[in-house]
Amino acid sequence: MSTRKQLWQYAMHYKKLLFTGIGLLAIAVAADLAGPLIAKKIIDDHIAGATGGIDFGPIAWLLGIFFATTIVAAIFRYGEYLTLQNAANRIIQKMRNDVYGHIQTLPIRYFDNLPAGKVVARITNDTEAIRELYVTVLSQFASGIMYITGIYIALFFLDWKMASLALIVVPLLIVWMKFYRVYASKYNHIIREKVSEMNAMINESIQGMTIIQAFRREKQMQAEFEEMNEEHYSYQNKLLYLDAGTSHNLVGAIRSMTFVLFIWYFGGASLNATSAISVGVLYAFVDYITRLFNPVTGMVNQLAKLEQALVASERVFRLLSRQGEPVNDEKVARYEGNVRFEDVWFAYNEEEYVLKNISFEAKKGETVALVGHTGSGKSSIMNLLFRFYDVSKGAITIDGQNIQELSRQTVRDHMGIVLQDPYLFTGTIATNVSLEDPRISRERVQAALDAVGGDRVLKNLPGGIDEPVIEKGSTLSSGQRQLISFARALAFDPAILILDEATSNIDTETEEIIQHAMDVLKKGRTTFIIAHRLSTIKNADKILVLDRGEIVEQGSHDELIALGGKYEHMYQLQSGSNFSITAS
Repeated sequence: MSTRKQLWQYAMHYKKLLFTGIGLLAIAVAADLAGPLIAKKIIDDHIAGATGGIDFGPIAWLLGIFFATTIVAAIFRYGEYLTLQNAANRIIQKMRNDVYGHIQTLPIRYFDNLPAGKVVARITNDTEAIRELYVTVLSQFASGIMYITGIYIALFFLDWKMASLALIVVPLLIVWMKFYRVYASKYNHIIREKVSEMNAMINESIQGMTIIQAFRREKQMQAEFEEMNEEHYSYQNKLLYLDAGTSHNLVGAIRSMTFVLFIWYFGGASLNATSAISVGVLYAFVDYITRLFNPVTGMVNQLAKLEQALVASERVFRLLSRQGEPVNDEKVARYEGNVRFEDVWFAYNEEEYVLKNISFEAKKGETVALVGHTGSGKSSIMNLLFRFYDVSKGAITIDGQNIQELSRQTVRDHMGIVLQDPYLFTGTIATNVSLEDPRISRERVQAALDAVGGDRVLKNLPGGIDEPVIEKGSTLSSGQRQLISFARALAFDPAILILDEATSNIDTETEEIIQHAMDVLKKGRTTFIIAHRLSTIKNADKILVLDRGEIVEQGSHDELIALGGKYEHMYQLQSGSNFSITAS
């Protein structure tokens, strides 16, 4: 579907407001254009054509009508402005909601290569540019077309020959608009893309400010940003030169040409007694010709905003056209928790498989640990179980049902996850545990925190569970953030619990608290642990050792140590490292 059709569809959601605004505009235009005709009647019938002296009574009455039309035009213009503004705001409100809602349905794969700043630019900057289309551009073009149409009707009513000469404005305007769009579209595409790139870089810089300053990369980052900004400036200037030659210069030239033709025609007519033009017609004609170029100037001046809006619309609709999955609130009974991977293969990029022939089973209540070097495929297995990605080949079942037969949201309904780097939202500790789910009461929040030992770690916070949390929980320690994340998972009472390096970033005391909580809470739920610190998984029912996307060993801790293979080697290395650190 074309961009214009999609814009039209969005406009039709609020067609009553739009059509009301355009109707008010039509009345305002008609009232405004009646002025010169009234003036013509006063001049021809009651001033220039008066034979027995000027009768001020009819003149006063006509002047009253003239001022009344002016007031009517002003009132309806005011109403049109408010109505179209309201319609535009409503359209953009819906569009932003649609874009944000659509983002929630997109698979994680979509965001792998798309910086967050570019997504933000779509929702904010691009939709704001589109708002200008519905507010200013639509109003100006609707008003301009109505004015031009009304003026030409009046001109043909006054003198069709002179009106025909004035028609030269229309083809010139159309030709110029087509010429302008060829270059403006190209420049605006680059400008919008550079704005997105700068947003992405700013977002990345803020997120990584600690690293930038720690490694003294401020000047390098500044130089990269300035280079990007310089290119943006260059294309802004190109667009500026194009716009500068568009408005007053173009319109001024056409206006001069029209008046030359008008004077030539009027001069010829004045020499011909049979085709003499009355003073009133002359006045009205000059007034209308003068007025003709006001909407022309207005429309030409809006070409830049029109192109910006069309380019922004393309970007927004391109995002909306990405295939997403509707959020499904369908509920299923709580899992037993029997998980099975059957000959699973997976690749992030086509045939570059990061998991190969993965087969294992985790029974209800078991704890399964995944170990291996970085890049061995541990996190990829959990990404597939959570359906952040789908398998390339093979199948994953929970209680015998293939998870791809269920919606992503349904699959995750009875699953909980704790990440290595927990993410906290702006709010309070309580809202970060409950995620404001109405099923999670304050008592349940407190119980979850108590269960993971959060009362010992969070007891010094003055606000308790109502302690404010700013973005990402930057004012809390890593241990505090991890415990809140752990309590969040437990508050939802998952049948399947995934701990992705959940104890790698916390101190020994906090780790002991979590380990104790896990011993109590993992009963009755299937738990997957991704760990680098092998000392934390010695009690796991099953340990899977991965290497380059394949399971090379599996068994209990004692079985793998007795095997004397890769796991035993890794364990001895870590034990030796721990010994040497302790000894020093």
